[in-house]
Amino acid sequence: MRENRLLSTRNIAVMGMLGALSAVLMLFEVPLPFIAPSFYGLDLSEVPILVGTFALGPLAGAVMEVVKILIKLVLKPTSTGFVGEFANLVFGCSMVLPAGLIYRFHKTKKGAMFAMAAGTVIMAVVGVAGNALVMLPFYSNFMPLESILAAGAAINPAVGNVWTFAIFCVGPFNIVKGILVSLITALVYKRVSVMIRSIGTEGGRSKRSVQA
Repeated sequence: MRENRLLSTRNIAVMGMLGALSAVLMLFEVPLPFIAPSFYGLDLSEVPILVGTFALGPLAGAVMEVVKILIKLVLKPTSTGFVGEFANLVFGCSMVLPAGLIYRFHKTKKGAMFAMAAGTVIMAVVGVAGNALVMLPFYSNFMPLESILAAGAAINPAVGNVWTFAIFCVGPFNIVKGILVSLITALVYKRVSVMIRSIGTEGGRSKRSVQA
């Protein structure tokens, strides 16, 4: 029953639209040179997906994350051997899935704020571990690890290895991203959720009109 509801015509249309919008937003990155090296770019692609996750559920959020990455690769091929796209997918899911699960059982304003705060913290933690264990070693195939660490040390002298780089650069970067995504989502969710509900409503009215 849950699968059928997720794969309804309305939900597929909504997930496709929000995933496509997220892919476009993913193309626009802004560096935060006071927090992390310039090769870390902040994008707001999680905003439409978080809105869709609150409206349709956490499983829909995971689907939209995949749709986002696939469409982004069509719009702009990878320049990092897919590691950047993979990181975006994993870290995005680490925010929207916990947030969606919490909001599913606490559909209040406070519940939504707590859900986004929890998602931000979890994304930061996963980002630190993921970068230290997987992303940074893989990035070293494209850029010497010494150069990566030196770029981090230029911002924060405490950086001396992959773990301190992840803790002092990647962690704060993802916290700032999570806060911005959460604030924008809080501002637009009500209006967008009304539009999402109206998609099914208008479709239902059209069918009833034809049958009449």
